[in-house]
Amino acid sequence: MMTETIISICLGIGLAASVGFRVFLPLFVLSLASYFEVWELNASWLWIGSLTAVITFGVATLIEILAYYIPFVDNLLDTIAIPLASIAGTAVMVSTVADLNPIISWALAIIAGGGTAATIKSAAGATRVTSTVSTAGFGNSLVSTIETGTALVISLFSIFLPVLAFVLVVLVLFIIFKRYKKVRKSDHKTS
Repeated sequence: MMTETIISICLGIGLAASVGFRVFLPLFVLSLASYFEVWELNASWLWIGSLTAVITFGVATLIEILAYYIPFVDNLLDTIAIPLASIAGTAVMVSTVADLNPIISWALAIIAGGGTAATIKSAAGATRVTSTVSTAGFGNSLVSTIETGTALVISLFSIFLPVLAFVLVVLVLFIIFKRYKKVRKSDHKTS
């Protein structure tokens, strides 16, 4: 029972981190996993595994991925995606956490799920802005490809190897933290 709870937390955090790269792709992967009975969702979230949800999340995923390859639209999407990522990160976390008190589940979902997704989405947005400025937008398609690939890999690991996905998320957050410290240090030297 405790092992199932820990695995479900790792799954939720992994999917929430993936949401930080692409909002709909992890929801689509979770929807497919539920539809094909690879992963069981909490009772009030079973709708995510319906055929309607699979189709809806699939179409939304495709549109989101393609939209990130359109200049200007990619940066526009980043501005609205941070709050969406927080909400989606919270939702995937609360929908997958097993055997916890609802108050604890929601607190964990908001802090770990929403917080992880928002942190990664903010870093991804900053990366895109840097790419836009330094390459006049020509590097943005590479950034988009890397983000989509990372979201897919972490989502799949989250479903099939949740503990390893958690380790990948910790690694990604560590890299973000190190980059942030490096940027802050260079900002202090220039001022």
